[in-house]
Amino acid sequence: MPSFDVVSEVNKVELKNAVDQSNKEIANRFDFKGSDARIEQNELTLTLYADGEFKLGQVMDLFLGKCAKRGVDARMLDVKPIEKLGGTKMKQPVEVKVGIEQDKAKNIVRLVKDSKLKVQASIQGSAVRISGAKKDDLQAAIALLRKSVADIPLQFENFRD
Repeated sequence: MPSFDVVSEVNKVELKNAVDQSNKEIANRFDFKGSDARIEQNELTLTLYADGEFKLGQVMDLFLGKCAKRGVDARMLDVKPIEKLGGTKMKQPVEVKVGIEQDKAKNIVRLVKDSKLKVQASIQGSAVRISGAKKDDLQAAIALLRKSVADIPLQFENFRD
């Protein structure tokens, strides 16, 4: 029975490359000379540092631009509130989301079932598996999900015949 998985993941290599490129540009830019502006990455947690709220905003804009160029979707980033470190120094944690949340997965399953397509959808951990008798029905399900789900980026993997 043909099937595929609906997942929501970030390419970790491209994320690291975006962080590295951002740090290189921060080191070379004149408006950041002498300031403690940088981005640190610890697995799927990023921390942005700067000498003020305005510079922190510039670091975030620079990083989001690099992410866009590298194909890292900004919807995968969960930006936390700014924290003061002391004086004018500030930091802003950014969590990278992995997988489809349980309530969102339930919404996807309900959407597929309500569409009256001849496919079955089931939650498999942080992914949703969709299976059906015909490839055309699966392709219709992919088109439906691309059109209907806009708040999280979706990838379609493990297409089995």
